[in-house]
Amino acid sequence: MNDQDILALYDRALRRDVEYPDMRREAFPDLVRLVDLTGRQGAVIYSQLDEQSADATIEEQIAYFEGIRQDFEWKVFGYDHPPDLVARLKARGFEIDEEEALLIYDLDHAAPEMLAPVTHDIRQLTEPEQVAPAIAVLEQVWNGSKDWLAERLSTDLRERPETLRLYTAYADGKPVSAAWMYVNPGTPFAGLWGGSTLEGYRGRGLYSALLATRVQEARRLGVRFLTIDASPMSRPIVQKHGFRFMTLMHACVWAVDVDTTRL
Repeated sequence: MNDQDILALYDRALRRDVEYPDMRREAFPDLVRLVDLTGRQGAVIYSQLDEQSADATIEEQIAYFEGIRQDFEWKVFGYDHPPDLVARLKARGFEIDEEEALLIYDLDHAAPEMLAPVTHDIRQLTEPEQVAPAIAVLEQVWNGSKDWLAERLSTDLRERPETLRLYTAYADGKPVSAAWMYVNPGTPFAGLWGGSTLEGYRGRGLYSALLATRVQEARRLGVRFLTIDASPMSRPIVQKHGFRFMTLMHACVWAVDVDTTRL
C-alpha cells in the first residue's frame, strides 16, 4: 500500500469511525468529537472544515465542552482543512503542544532487526497491580505525577486486557524504561506509546528493544500497521527501523478555565 492509501485507512479507522471505552463518539458531517465519560478530557479527533465555517465550528466546540465543564484536545493533522486551523485555534486561546510526527510501520515489511530475538531484560506487566514499575520510570523521566496514567493502565489491564500490552525494561536489577502498545480491535492498527528511559540508561538500545518487543507481539496478534506519535527525539530512532513519515500533527488543548469571552 502507498502512503495515501494507508492514511485514508488510518483516517477512517482511527479518526472518523473510532470508538473508545469510556468515551462517547459524536459524529457530524465535518467533525467527530469524543466525550470522556469519566470526566477527564474530551477530544475533537477528526475535522475537515472550510474557511468560512471554521471559526463558527471552533466556537461551537468550545461552547459544547464548556457546557459540560470538560477540557478537550483538538488534534490537527497536516492535511486537515483549513490549512491555518492551528493558527486559528491558537488565536482563540488554545494551548498548542509541541509538534509531533505521525509515523506508520507496515508489519508486512518489518526490518530483520525488529524480528530478531530481544536480548535485553524486557518484562511484560499483565496485572493491574503491576503497573507501578512502569509509572515510576515515567515519573522520574518527566519529573511529575502520573497517577492518571496509572489509573488508566490499571483499568485497561483489568477490564480490557486484550487491548493493552505494557512492558518495562530492566537494567542493574531495576526498571529503567517503559513502553506500551494499544491494539485497536476491529482495525488493522495498533498504537505505540511511551518509550521513556532514565537518563543514565539512554544509548544502550533499550528503546529499540522495547520497539522490537512490541513489533513481534503485534505480528503475533495479526496487526498490520503500527502507529506512533513521535517527538523530535524519538522520530529518527523509529525512522531508521523503517517507520514511514506520514504527516505532522499538533495537539491543541482547551482548558475550561480559559476566558471564553476572549476573541
